[in-house]
Amino acid sequence: MFNVEANIAILRGIKSLGVSIAIDDFGTGYSSLSYLKQLPVDILKIDRSFVSNLLNSREDRAIVTAIITLAQTLNLSVVAEGVENISQLCLLQSMECDVAQGFLFGKPTAESELPAMLMELSVLVAGLNNEESKLENISCLKD
Repeated sequence: MFNVEANIAILRGIKSLGVSIAIDDFGTGYSSLSYLKQLPVDILKIDRSFVSNLLNSREDRAIVTAIITLAQTLNLSVVAEGVENISQLCLLQSMECDVAQGFLFGKPTAESELPAMLMELSVLVAGLNNEESKLENISCLKD
């Protein structure tokens, strides 16, 4: 972010190719609110440090709520990083978070393991489509 004007021009060129642009780890480091007015971004990714204590910290819930509201107001998508359990997912869903990612859904995988992982996922999805989903027992996922 040392040469903001040049980087904005580069990002606009990338965006013109149809690529979505995200600000990663929003709320930490160099993520300044002034950049939201300048940068051609589509997505804010909430840093995992706020998500990890979401259930126990009033302050973290307030920060996540503020980021989600800000993103919605600016017509940006919002992704919560570091979701590790169903309770976090349900709370984020109630906060109207667009997307969640984290160990709840899968751990980092080596490239060589991706084909097998995708095959398992396709079998799981087919199974969920062919019979009653066990996820229906999770109240926040019934919607």
